[in-house]
Amino acid sequence: MFTGIVTDIGEVAAISANQGTLKRIRLHSHYAPESIALGASIACSGPCLTVVAKGERPGGSWFEVEAAAETLALTTLGEWATGTRVNLERSLKIGDELGGHLVTGHVDATARIAAREDITPTDDPFGATARFFVEVPAETAPFIARKGSVALDGVSLTVNGIEKNTLSVLLIPHSLKATTFAERKANDRLNLEVDLMARYAARLAEARGGR
Repeated sequence: MFTGIVTDIGEVAAISANQGTLKRIRLHSHYAPESIALGASIACSGPCLTVVAKGERPGGSWFEVEAAAETLALTTLGEWATGTRVNLERSLKIGDELGGHLVTGHVDATARIAAREDITPTDDPFGATARFFVEVPAETAPFIARKGSVALDGVSLTVNGIEKNTLSVLLIPHSLKATTFAERKANDRLNLEVDLMARYAARLAEARGGR
């Protein structure tokens, strides 16, 4: 379980594949190597992935995760290459502050940035602020509500508005600096996870309607 509060920006250092459809991805991070355990779950720009190897490097650590066919098909991981920057969050511990919202790391679909509106420039005294308009698949739109929560590339964001299949979110200067959204632009694809409560509420309504 995660909160959607990014704690580091990692970078893809290497990608290897077996003869099937499994990819092993090595990521560089600023996490202390002793703080990462083999078998631990780390959200990597949305998807929850398991650490299968780790080590120390100058300035932090490296760790490796594996992505199977379904993960590659349903997320943006198949597009990653050496140098891709990735939002990282380690799993929530009992007693940790829940600063965002409950995020499982189970991506529902990919979404597309339809437009980016830079509200304040990068040289503004308070930093840059930007609004993103994001197109989501029609089947996920009913789970998204104005003032509700959504996770985009693993970042917990408040939905400012939604019209048909397009939602809007506003990123303050800190959020832009602390995540990969500073470099995001129109037509970029994002990993989308809808709000957990909305998903279960919809399933409950569906089950009751089938009685």
